[in-house]
Amino acid sequence: MNDAPLSEVATRQEFLISTIAGLIAGCGHVAVGSASPIPGSAALLARARSGGAMRVSVLGSLRNNFFTDGGVELFDCAAQGRVDAFFLGGGQIDGEGNINLVGTGAYPSMEVRWPGSFGSAYLYFLVPRVILFREEHTRRVLVEKVDFVSAPGKSDPGVYRPGGPHALLTNLALFDFDRGRHRFRLRSVHPGHSVEEVLDNTGFTFERPQKVPQTPSPDPETLALIRGSVRDEIAEVYPRFAAAAFAPRG
Repeated sequence: MNDAPLSEVATRQEFLISTIAGLIAGCGHVAVGSASPIPGSAALLARARSGGAMRVSVLGSLRNNFFTDGGVELFDCAAQGRVDAFFLGGGQIDGEGNINLVGTGAYPSMEVRWPGSFGSAYLYFLVPRVILFREEHTRRVLVEKVDFVSAPGKSDPGVYRPGGPHALLTNLALFDFDRGRHRFRLRSVHPGHSVEEVLDNTGFTFERPQKVPQTPSPDPETLALIRGSVRDEIAEVYPRFAAAAFAPRG
C-alpha cells in the first residue's frame, strides 16, 4: 500500500469507510446515529455501489434523513423490521459482544461516567446486522468483561431477538461475531499491523484461523467514490471531518 502513487493511498478513515461498506453490502436500509462520520460515509459509499438501491438514513442530515422526528422514528422502523444495519460503539466492549456506555467501576458509584446507554439495547435486540465500531484498539476498550452492560451481546434461550452483533471493526483488525458460540473470531488484520499486535492489545480471547488474511485496501474506483460523491454528501453533516479525513482528489 505504501508503494502506490499518492492518489491511490487510502487514509486511515478512507480505509475504514471502505471496510464498513463491505460489511453492509446487500442491506436494504442502513441507519446511522449521531456523531458517526465514518459509518455515515460508509453507508453512503455502499449506497453508491448499489446504484441507489440501498436506503440510507443519517441522523442530523437533511439530504439523507427520511425521518421527521429523529430517533423516535428510527426506533419505530427498527421495531417493524425495517432497519437492516446499524452501528454501535462503547467505552468498553467484551468478548461476548456486550457493550458499556455508562462508565467504569462498580455501579452506581463509578469512577468514570460516560453519556449513557440511550437506545443501544433496544436497537441491539432488533437490528439484524449491528456493526460494532471503535477506532481505539486497546485493552482498556476491548476488555474481558465490561463493568456495566448497556446492551448485551447475547440473550437467554427462548428470548425473541432478531438483532445482535455482526462484526467488530477497529483500527487494527476486523472480527466476525459467532452468534451460536457468542464469541468473536478474527477475520483479518489491517495492513501495517500483525496478529501479535492484535493479541497484545485485546483484553478478551478470540478465535482465529491458522493463517489470518490482510484486510483488503480500497481499489482506485472505490477511492474515487469516497473522495467524490461520498465526501460531498457527508460534508453536509460533518464539514470538519470531510475537510480533514480524505486525501486530495485524484
